[in-house]
Order: sequence, then C-alpha cells, then structure tokens
Amino acid sequence: MSDEHINNQENIEERSTPETGHEEDFAKLFEESAQLLKRLEPGQRVTTRIAGVSGDFVYIDLGGKSEGVIDKKEFINDEGFVTVQDGDEIEAYFLSVEGGSRKFTTLIHSFPSITLQSIKDAHDADIPITGKVSGELKGGYEVRVGKVRCFCPYSQMDLRGSKDAGSYIGETYAFKVLEYKERGRNIILSRRALLEKELEKEKEKLKETLTAGMDVAGVVRSIQKFGVFVNIGGIDGLIPLSELSWIKGEKAANLVAIGDEITARIMDIDWARERITLSLKAVLPDPFLAVPEKYPVDSTVFGSVVRLESFGAFVNLEPGIDGLIPISKLGAGRRINHPKEVLETGQQVEARVVDISTERRRLTLSMERKIVMEKVDLPPIGELLETRVERVISSGIIVRIKEGLTGFIPNVEMGTLKGSNHNKMFPVGSSMQAVVVAVDPDRVRVTLSRTKVDEKIELDSYTRYRDKVKEEERSPEGLGSLGELLKSKLGLLS
Repeated sequence: MSDEHINNQENIEERSTPETGHEEDFAKLFEESAQLLKRLEPGQRVTTRIAGVSGDFVYIDLGGKSEGVIDKKEFINDEGFVTVQDGDEIEAYFLSVEGGSRKFTTLIHSFPSITLQSIKDAHDADIPITGKVSGELKGGYEVRVGKVRCFCPYSQMDLRGSKDAGSYIGETYAFKVLEYKERGRNIILSRRALLEKELEKEKEKLKETLTAGMDVAGVVRSIQKFGVFVNIGGIDGLIPLSELSWIKGEKAANLVAIGDEITARIMDIDWARERITLSLKAVLPDPFLAVPEKYPVDSTVFGSVVRLESFGAFVNLEPGIDGLIPISKLGAGRRINHPKEVLETGQQVEARVVDISTERRRLTLSMERKIVMEKVDLPPIGELLETRVERVISSGIIVRIKEGLTGFIPNVEMGTLKGSNHNKMFPVGSSMQAVVVAVDPDRVRVTLSRTKVDEKIELDSYTRYRDKVKEEERSPEGLGSLGELLKSKLGLLS
C-alpha cells in the first residue's frame, strides 16, 4: 500500500469518533484515491470543504475518504488566528504530490507569510497568486506578494493601456507567475494573462447566447472615425458610423462618449473573424415613419442642401429626414449636366413633395413650379421687364419676374466681362432690367437678356417718336405753320 494512502488513512482515523468509526474496505478506498489522483492536474481548481485543522496543515475533503493538504499559514490572519473551520467551503488549486500527500493552495487569496517556495509552486502548477502593486519601476511595476518583491511589466498589467500608470498603484490583483528565476530573485508576473484567459471564457459563453437580431447592453470603449467600439461582455462589437444615428453625417463624438452605457442591436456575427456588427439606430425610433403625415405629397417644404450628386441634390428637412431632388426636377430654366450648376451645399431651398416611399425610405422633391389649371401668364418675347435678383448660380442669374414666376439670364446674356463676379455686382434683391428672349409655356420657363436692354430701349424710343410724328401728320391741328398757311388761302381762318 502506498505511503500516500497510509498517511491519508491515519488522518481519517485520528478525526473519527467511536460512534462513526468502522472497518473500511481498503481495496475500494485505494481505488477511489488512485482515480482521483489520476484526474488531478497541476493548477486544477477544485471546490471543496475544510475537513479539519491539524499541526501545520488544513485538510480538505476530496471525496471518497480522500483528502488533500494546504499550508495552514494561508488561513492565518494578521492577529495569528486561523480563519477557517470544519465544513467551510473553499476553492483550492492542486500543486503536486509531496511526501505521499496531495498538496493544494489557495494562493489566489494571498497571505502575509507567503514564501518563495509557495510562489515557485504556483509557477510550476500554473496557478494565480495575489499581489499588491506597491510602486512604479522602470518599465513596469513593483508588486508585493506577501513580503516578496516581484515585477510586472507595463504590457502585462492590463489588456489595454487605457488607464494612467498611477491608477494601478495601491491596488491588489491576481497575477500569473510568468517567470521564476535565480532562486526567486527574478520573479515576473502578468495580470494580463489571467484577464485574457477570463476573456476567452466569456467569449465562449457569448457564442452560445448571442444571435443576430437580439438587443444587447454594452459600454462604449473607443470612438473612431469609422464607428464606435462597444464592449458587450468579453468581446467588442463595432457600430459603424452609418448605424449610429438616423441623422446622416453626424460625428460619432457628438452622439456617444467613452464609458456610456448603451443598448444596441446585433446586425451580424462572424465568429471566425471575431467580428460583431451592431446598430444603435436600429433600437431608436425611425423618424421617416412620420414623413407621410408631416410632409404629404404636393406640400411645400423648406430645407438645406446637404449633398450634390450627378443624379440630383439631397435636401435636409429635419434631423434624420433627407429628400432627393432629381436633376430633372431642379427647374433651373434650362437643361443642366450637374446639380452644382444651379445649387450649392448649404443653400436654403423651397421645394414640393412629389412622392413618398416609406418602405424604401425615399422622399422625392421637385423645385419645378407646379402648373395648375389656370395658365400662368407669361410675358411675350421682346418685352422689357423690371426684375429682382433671386439667386446667382455658376451659369447665370435667376430673377424674380412676379409672384410665382422666375426667369433665367445666362451669363452670355449678362453683358459683363468674362470672369466677372456676379455675386458682388448683382446682390440678391437688387433690381435688374432684362428683355424676354425665349418662352416655354409647357415648362413655364422664361429666358431673359441684359445685353438687349439698351437696344430695346432705343427701339422703344424710336418707335414712340415715329408713332408721334405719324399721329401729328394725321391730325388737322397738328399741321404746323404750313397747315395754317393753306387754311388761310382757302379762307378757313377768320
């Protein structure tokens, strides 16, 4: 029979009472002990109960009348008293078999009188120890494990270097013994190794519970230009910038802050690449659902141009609500190749709602005037008009002819030098004379010219003079001195 078994049996007999003591089946006891010994690996954690305290050891129950031993020093407080008693449940780590006894430790709960041998045992069995960060050294921290000085590099203190170095000093943490060299003169610890191990456990749990479409709570960990990283318990999920808000173009820093607790919806999970895509706007009310009621078809809306594309202009009506004015609906008075010819970003515009698609989240607008049953009275070609500048664009000037009617003066008809700054020369609201050179009744468009103003004025002046002369020639009272002479000869004058 092994020494280990004999020692264990002697300990059992010492703590047995006449009422409970009886002859044991030694073959069965030996078999159970052998099986347990075979299962235990160095560093393996077990949950057990205190079976007794004797001499320098605390005995723990391993089941089947098998026991392990823990150095009693681990349970002595600063006043010298043992802090456990029979029946207390504890967690311990298996170290090795020494002298026929299975040796355990609870070094995760460090004690003042810890020895170098205890730290070596923890290193050999790959189990954690507890130490207090006592100060900062070159390249890392000094950690006191009991009275033993150890070293933890900066890179091994945390998963990420997000904290100030001084914030760790004075704190007590669990550490893994990375290296034990020079008989304990060089002991290197790592807190990060334990955190990574716990992180992996949490990830495995998450894999069993997380599914696309579910809402999860998390804490904002990092804000980047492309989105926000959120810790959802063991793993980070990314909220892309487009999924942060219904408001397009909003900066992430204006919406969330590091440390914020938020709820987001899982959009996609890729465990092979350890990527989880989240959406914050998916759990927020969609403002577009109110569009049909707030902006019905044919209603007039006002907004700001936020983006110009080759196919049209996007106009923001309110946070989260953008409408599109197709290039064919810009109503600039002529065919255009790009919206930038008639609009610019930031410009305030008035438009009409022509179509709404809630399913596709599309709001279509038009800047063309709606033709009602009554035909708009358009001025005839050649008429000289008094107008007011409404908008200066790259291709010319849009002027207001009258209420509900605008006209367009191309640059070539402005009569100014090439490269002139029309914005300065003709500010919005200033008056301007122009001549009608083209009219499109179907599209309600009027094209004007400033270069023909002088010609029109001269022509009108000549026409008025000519008409006056003709009128005088036709009037008997308008014959002048020659007429009077003729009347005299004819005896018509008294």
